[in-house]
Amino acid sequence: MTKPPKTAKPPLPTTLWLPGPHDTEPPPATPAVLPTWAVDKIRTEFTHRPGRTHAPLLRLAIGDTEPGMDARTPCVADGGPSDDTHVSSQVSSRGKPVILAELHPATLPATEPHSLYGTDDQGAMDDGWPGFFHRAHRLLRGHGLLLLATRQRRDADQLTDPLGLLVAYARTAGFRYLQHIVIVHGHPVGDRIVPAPPDDASPGLIHSDLLVLRAVGSRP
Repeated sequence: MTKPPKTAKPPLPTTLWLPGPHDTEPPPATPAVLPTWAVDKIRTEFTHRPGRTHAPLLRLAIGDTEPGMDARTPCVADGGPSDDTHVSSQVSSRGKPVILAELHPATLPATEPHSLYGTDDQGAMDDGWPGFFHRAHRLLRGHGLLLLATRQRRDADQLTDPLGLLVAYARTAGFRYLQHIVIVHGHPVGDRIVPAPPDDASPGLIHSDLLVLRAVGSRP
């Protein structure tokens, strides 16, 4: 008996975000990745819950992944700068936050995930990207959202696209990849968009990528 062919999974939706007629602020400064108008749209699209208290938005600007990265990564909550105590109080009082992690291209991973420890210990003991995703999963487990904002980079005329490796890290930690949003850097003039890339962007790159991930399952 011939087995029926496997049905291919439908492609993940890709959405294009363009600046509006009044979105003319300067490009984001390092280590931020997204323009202000895009962060405002994220707040509207992902933290507003009809009939319920809005979820807090925690914004991380990740500048490096060396040991001790958590202590150096600034965290800004809806009401201003945050710390571990503030994060814990927001999670308990307003439900799970939405985490927006802006990953500067200079910090993006260039190698495959690697751990000296077993899967269950990885998030607690590893530095770098594996540990980041596992720690985020522990905070968000139970369907919380993690948004990753980054962009491609060009090294020695070679284009590096980090999205596949970032998704692989996230899935290993227990996230489900839901959506890809392309955010155009520019400002509208008449019926066209004039490019306005960040000052430190590689030549020819005028957009950032936003990955929408949901924490599923649970870990002890």
